Amino acid sequence: MYLIYSAALALGLLLSLPYWLVQMFRHDKYRAGLRERLGQVPTLLANTSARDTIWIHAVSVGEVLAISSLVGQLRRRFPAYRIVVSTTTSTGQQLAGERFGSESVFFFPLDFAFAIRPYLDALCPRLVVLAETELWPNFLRLVKASGAKIAVANARISDRSLPGYRMARHLLAKTLTDVDVFLAQTTQDRERLTEIGVPPDKIQVTGNLKFDVAPTQEPPIVASLRASFSRAAAGPVIVCGSTVDGEESLLLRTFEIVRGSNPRAVMVLAPRHPQRFRPVTDLVASLGITCWQRSLWSGEDVGGSVLLLDTIGELASIYSLAHLAFVGGSLVEHGGHNILEPAQFGVPIIIGPHYENFRDIVNLFRANDAISVVGPAELPLTFIELLSNESVRAGLGMRAYQTWKGQTGATGRTLTALQALVSQGIDRRLAVHGSSAK
Repeated sequence: MYLIYSAALALGLLLSLPYWLVQMFRHDKYRAGLRERLGQVPTLLANTSARDTIWIHAVSVGEVLAISSLVGQLRRRFPAYRIVVSTTTSTGQQLAGERFGSESVFFFPLDFAFAIRPYLDALCPRLVVLAETELWPNFLRLVKASGAKIAVANARISDRSLPGYRMARHLLAKTLTDVDVFLAQTTQDRERLTEIGVPPDKIQVTGNLKFDVAPTQEPPIVASLRASFSRAAAGPVIVCGSTVDGEESLLLRTFEIVRGSNPRAVMVLAPRHPQRFRPVTDLVASLGITCWQRSLWSGEDVGGSVLLLDTIGELASIYSLAHLAFVGGSLVEHGGHNILEPAQFGVPIIIGPHYENFRDIVNLFRANDAISVVGPAELPLTFIELLSNESVRAGLGMRAYQTWKGQTGATGRTLTALQALVSQGIDRRLAVHGSSAK
């Protein structure tokens, strides 16, 4: 089965090679870390093989944020262990390096034995933790054979991925048995994991780690913007985060309407993907709206204009400046993005109707009247109504904060489950290596 899978994966990569080459050379995507993806272990990692290791894999920015508190707790609980973090995307790699130290961060290898084995040989992990549901058959097989324990933390099965998992249930059967424990976000995720073939006794519901993501130390840009807004009497401030193609034009036209009654309003616009920074800048200019790029801004008055957040890792803190937050990926059929970052600051939140990827979180907020869900047609009126009614806006923000606060605690439950696995892994690893030596 694994031979057929590897051959199919190789063929797929070969057939799609023109696409990857275009992405690498036109958009500078996937070029970073190519050698690491192919199995070249970074020198700093290769020189630490004497230490026990816990390997955590977080695909991109969202997963890196979700595991941030967990990594800190693991470092305190297991001070003798090296905690290393792999990512798939360049943006995730950058944020992980800032959060956990670049010497402990690397790109996840392609799912081929030749790329995976060098990392297992160099790190000798005792525990491997996959954030959310990253199931790579060769990787899991080789990790299991090494004697390490495997956990899927913050496990979830989205509406979008469930049909695919159902179709591949029989093909995934062996891969699922390689995982020692699935730490599910919700009871519905537990039911879906069971449905695709995970034994019920391997599933624990520990909650969503994203509720435990504490605000990071405030970057200097936040204080600079706060001072600038105050000095120039700029505001209200609308932060539109993680926007995707098709949303910016709707938001900018809404902003034009808002400026009719709030001429000093500011929109902080943060596209989800870095390769869209330039196109969005051009779009703002084409509408005749002044646009300041965060990377070039040096304290100028931004009242009545757009500040394009063309940096990584600052959005979560900048939400603290908002009178109103819009969380993107939701006005178009993209599945939505994380609403918890503005909720932590008690900021009133607006999203569109497409939030399938965060179904449980959004439904919880809706049940508590802690979020406003609107379609494109209602967007301008909702912005105007909330900005003109401070008490309604404050109430929405307070309920958002209380809803977030009431769901924290998943990190502690996850840590308890992982600690048990580490203890079990000692005995299993000794057994595996002892038998192989005979």
